[in-house]
Amino acid sequence: MNLIRTSLLNGVSVVVKMFTLLGINKILALYVGPSGYAAIGQLQNALTMITTLSSGAVNTGVTKYTAEYIDDPVKQHAVWKTSTALAVMGSLVVSVIVALFSSKLSSYFFKTDMYASVFIWVALSLFFFTFNALLLAIINGKKDIKTLVIANIAGSFLSLIVTGFLTWSLGLYGALVSLGVYQALAFITTVFLCRKNEWFRVEYFFGAFDKNVALNLSKFAAMALTTAACVPVAQILIRNHLISDFGVEYAGYWEAMWRLSSAYLLLVTTTLGVYYLPRLSELVGYDAVVKEVADGYKFILPVALVCCVAVYLLRDFIIQILFSDQFLPMRELFAFQLIGDVMKIGSWILAYVMLGQAMYKLYIVTEIVFAFSFYCFVLIFTRWHGFEGVVEGYALNYLLYWIVMFFCIAVALKKNAGKADESPEKRSQ
Repeated sequence: MNLIRTSLLNGVSVVVKMFTLLGINKILALYVGPSGYAAIGQLQNALTMITTLSSGAVNTGVTKYTAEYIDDPVKQHAVWKTSTALAVMGSLVVSVIVALFSSKLSSYFFKTDMYASVFIWVALSLFFFTFNALLLAIINGKKDIKTLVIANIAGSFLSLIVTGFLTWSLGLYGALVSLGVYQALAFITTVFLCRKNEWFRVEYFFGAFDKNVALNLSKFAAMALTTAACVPVAQILIRNHLISDFGVEYAGYWEAMWRLSSAYLLLVTTTLGVYYLPRLSELVGYDAVVKEVADGYKFILPVALVCCVAVYLLRDFIIQILFSDQFLPMRELFAFQLIGDVMKIGSWILAYVMLGQAMYKLYIVTEIVFAFSFYCFVLIFTRWHGFEGVVEGYALNYLLYWIVMFFCIAVALKKNAGKADESPEKRSQ
């Protein structure tokens, strides 16, 4: 399946997910307001760290090796059994920790312990949340785009229904609980969709723990854990800075802008995950990888650019329709946020090469450096230019990241050019 066909098929689920996300944004704007957005952003960052730890941080590796061993079911099953064992242990341990420290987690993320029960809900649903993500990673690696699309559509509708109902009935508390539980409910749908597939058998998921597989997955775990630590921590620090210097409402405006970016770039970002990661995992040799990256720039980057221009031109309409008059101050964020979004997509096309080719050392170093620089740039630019500096720092950070990715990936691929004839096991080490 080529890039354009995958993008078009995946576009069906993306359109559904985008509209459900925008619908959720409208519900949240009406019922929780800008200050509620800030709290939701805090919980989403917390969930990123919690769910990554509970899964053993191996889902990207599961997708890679499921795709790489597409013609070797025995090796695939070894990957699944090992990742399942890690997920079982991780989800149980993390669930207990989250439940025991729910009050402290609430105090840290929300500055009050009144939302401790939100983390209890997270702890109860974590096992199902983790296995839903694992199954989706396998489906992605199997390139079963049809099942993946249906699963994503079902998950989108579930998120809209659960978030809408709980927010309408319980306000901010309901919105927070919905974020913690809806993915667990999606697990039921994913299992239902997979039930008739020949690869979906209990014996393929439970069995001997393979130390060599675990070693290979550990590299992806290191990358995922780095992202799960650096990115949310940077966002939490930035949000706290905005609350301290400008007020909680301004942190909510930034969160709303961030969620809007995530929504309209879904077609691009999901194509990277659904097509690029499995595809780059299969490729061997410098020329093949460079050609795939070039194709990505021909198709993905123009789509991102068109989306950004359209959003900028319609920014006033978007704020009125998708949010409310309370969010009008976020208008000043659009220009540099959208410039930063284009830079982000340009850099991510290259960054996915690191994931697909298991360049874990480069990935870890760059994640740490640019999460730190993001926070530093925000501090500098908000001091110089006020609230708008938060998106100026974002744009500059991704411009520098893109430049660094270009040179680092070029050097790494040339260095590995002589290894084109090596086995998949050897190349992943």
